[in-house]
Amino acid sequence: MAFPIKTCVVCGEEFELKPGKPGFANRCPECSVAEETDSTSNFKAKGDSDLNAARRSAMRDMLYRKDS
Repeated sequence: MAFPIKTCVVCGEEFELKPGKPGFANRCPECSVAEETDSTSNFKAKGDSDLNAARRSAMRDMLYRKDS
C-alpha cells in the first residue's frame, strides 16, 4: 500500500504521510520537529495569559462600575 504524497505548507517540499508521523499532517517531519522544539511558544503563552487577565479585569470594571 502506498502512502499519500502531501506538500508541506511551511517549506513546500513533498513528503509521504505515514501513520504515526509526529506533528501536523500538512507539515513535513523536519518542519514538525522544528515547531515542537520552538522555545518561544512558552514565553508567548505567558504573555497571552497576562494580556487576557488584563482584558478580563477591564471588561469587569466596565460592566459593573457604578455611574453615580
